[in-house]
Amino acid sequence: NITFIEAVRDLAEKNGITIEMSGFEDQAWKKKERLLEINRLASEFFSYIFHKTPFGKKARTYVSERGIDEKITKIFHLGYAPSSWDSLLQFLKRKKFSDREILDAGLAVAGQSGRIYDRFRGRIMFPIGDSRGQVIGFSGRMLDGSSEAKYINTPETPLYHKRETLYGLHLAKNAAKDEENMYLVEGEFDVISPHKLGVTNVVAIKGSAVTKEQLMLLKRYTKRITLMLDSDPAGMEAAKRGIEEAENQEFEIGIVTFDFAKDPDEAIQKDAIQFKKTIQKPIPLYDFIIDYAFKKNPQDDSYAKKRIADEVVGYLEKIRNPIVSSHYTKKLAVLLDVSEASIESLIRKNRFSRKKMKFVSSSKKHHPDEMREILLQRYLLSYIFQHENPKKMADSVFQILSIDDFSIPSYKKLCEYFLDFVRKQPDVFSTERFLQILPQELRSVFDEIYLFASTDLIESDNENVKRLIYEAKRFSLKRQISQSVTSKDEDSSEAKNKLRKMNSDLSHVEKLIVTL
Repeated sequence: NITFIEAVRDLAEKNGITIEMSGFEDQAWKKKERLLEINRLASEFFSYIFHKTPFGKKARTYVSERGIDEKITKIFHLGYAPSSWDSLLQFLKRKKFSDREILDAGLAVAGQSGRIYDRFRGRIMFPIGDSRGQVIGFSGRMLDGSSEAKYINTPETPLYHKRETLYGLHLAKNAAKDEENMYLVEGEFDVISPHKLGVTNVVAIKGSAVTKEQLMLLKRYTKRITLMLDSDPAGMEAAKRGIEEAENQEFEIGIVTFDFAKDPDEAIQKDAIQFKKTIQKPIPLYDFIIDYAFKKNPQDDSYAKKRIADEVVGYLEKIRNPIVSSHYTKKLAVLLDVSEASIESLIRKNRFSRKKMKFVSSSKKHHPDEMREILLQRYLLSYIFQHENPKKMADSVFQILSIDDFSIPSYKKLCEYFLDFVRKQPDVFSTERFLQILPQELRSVFDEIYLFASTDLIESDNENVKRLIYEAKRFSLKRQISQSVTSKDEDSSEAKNKLRKMNSDLSHVEKLIVTL
């Protein structure tokens, strides 16, 4: 993934050969060189502010309180961006870089008035390096309780591509080769803290899931990866994404979770010894998925078994190695107390459905990637708004669903406004009057939803709306159960009773769907 001239120069440097360029110029490389130099100088600027000036004292104190000593801060070249609009900009201009180059590097932002100012202000700075340690971008963490985003990153630039980047790779790659394993985490501090304990084969994914490009990078150094992600629902979902691509590239995948902390950094702060013991015993990926499914569905009935099988088989059918596939097919069959043939049948059915879905999504133009849950929510709201008596239709829907069953925040707000409006307006519903009370941002949502029920995007009998309502309820209960299972207070008696009640409600809803 480098140009010809980059490759020549890289090899020359490794072999102590001086290269004299003549005859032509590699313009792409020339621009990259300038951007690399800008990033290098910016990293030195942030580091100087952090270590040598009063402006960096607050950042030094914050890092120290998190147990990171000066040696580690220098290994990772941590820095601080002062709360100034143009201190970095002026510094880089004195180094003879143009506004255009600084903007292209992602270190400055152009305002609506045309004024250019620093992108990173009042933040701890984490330089992001490529596999050779050259700075290609930055991540900045806000220190105080500002309303701004806690983290902001360099945008996509000629150097920095989020999908192709792993934070800390240049420091972790040799250890990954030696250990024959790479730990994948989500945050910068989750990479930095393990270094205090001598665990250096750790990198952070940039984004919400492991990408094909990141896995291709990792494969240069190891065929085994261990996901060490956050223990909240988002972390659990991130752990399950990217599995198919990892399977395609034949990685061995393990999972590490901490029952005493929300992420690796917190685990080290709470109990470093327990952290080291935990990461030495990762759970094989598919064992983790099976355990997680059983934890979500603790009831011992046919509906719970069906839910477990549906969830787990979705992953088992992606396994490419026949021995691994056979092992987990047998394991799931034993745990569910069913025949292997029934699990194999589900796997075949899933594979056929996936192939069919790929064909349909490539041949249809409308919404191939939308989740059915969102489609149902949109459809039901549209059905209410289009109905000849929206209030009556809403009463039917909200006898079964609550506002909290809607997963999209804007849909929730729309429901709140609508229910409040029909309570205050008992006469005939007026779309025009309703639109007048909606905030501007919700009017566009209403417009988008209004005609949705006229389309053919829901593959169901449109006349049987009640079944669709119960289906939406089923999605909501499954989501709530997943969140409950991964919450910190999951072991309390109140949480267990709540989980038991939701599972019972889910079984009841699934029975109703079958009979409707």
